[in-house]
Amino acid sequence: MDTARDIQYSSLPYIRSEMEHEYGENVHILSSPVLMTLLAKLCAKGTIQPEANRLIAELYMDMLKVVVNAEFPRSEAVVPSRMIEQTPRGVYVGEVVSARAKVAVAAVARAGILPSQVVFDGLNLLLNPEHVREDCFFVSRAVDAEHRVTGANVASSKIGGPLDDRLLLLPDPMGATGSSLLQTLDTYVENKVGKPRKAIAMHLIVTPEYLRNVTHRRPEIIVYAIRLDRGLSSPDVLATKPGTRWEEERGLNEVHYIVPGGGGLGEVMTNSWV
Repeated sequence: MDTARDIQYSSLPYIRSEMEHEYGENVHILSSPVLMTLLAKLCAKGTIQPEANRLIAELYMDMLKVVVNAEFPRSEAVVPSRMIEQTPRGVYVGEVVSARAKVAVAAVARAGILPSQVVFDGLNLLLNPEHVREDCFFVSRAVDAEHRVTGANVASSKIGGPLDDRLLLLPDPMGATGSSLLQTLDTYVENKVGKPRKAIAMHLIVTPEYLRNVTHRRPEIIVYAIRLDRGLSSPDVLATKPGTRWEEERGLNEVHYIVPGGGGLGEVMTNSWV
């Protein structure tokens, strides 16, 4: 087989489009007018089913592409095209996402089931499905008498095997306090399944409070988000680069809902208003 190489495909460049901030190198706030438009539609007061879940699926498929391009290993492929019957030069030789990449996707109920399924299905299309699995966690907020979030509880979990040498993806729409994500990671630790190659959180919206909590408790976590909401910050703080006056930034109200946010997105996704 004549596999002449075109140098332009030997190492594919990829540069994330993201916001500047002072939250650290593991935090990526994406800069995409298309994603911001879709997310604004999703969070709008009048958006209901079936449009809501269609928007969520679209947002997570697009975010998955960014994460895979930026974070997943690559390998060289030699793939004959349909033109191989006409010429021995009908072969693509160049970089692709490595089919050997192993991934675990954490499905965090109550708000993460649809996003995790979208990510799981997308990865099965892209990679070898034998190397892709979905772990399930039933997580609920723990609140005090004033309905403020004090943590999270994992009622049950299903972990399909070790994490060693796997990329761990955690798709959860709203990064409000970080309690659900941190408790999910703690559950992996408690089950002694090893350490992932990378742990990557995938959110539609995050708050400064979430970023402070997660980056302090788990500095190794890589965070991707479409939007940063700090809508309860003072006007002079809102005029600064995100993270410059981190301690003064606020995105959560008294009962830990995100502002401007999208309300109870878990309820919107399931039509279950409890």
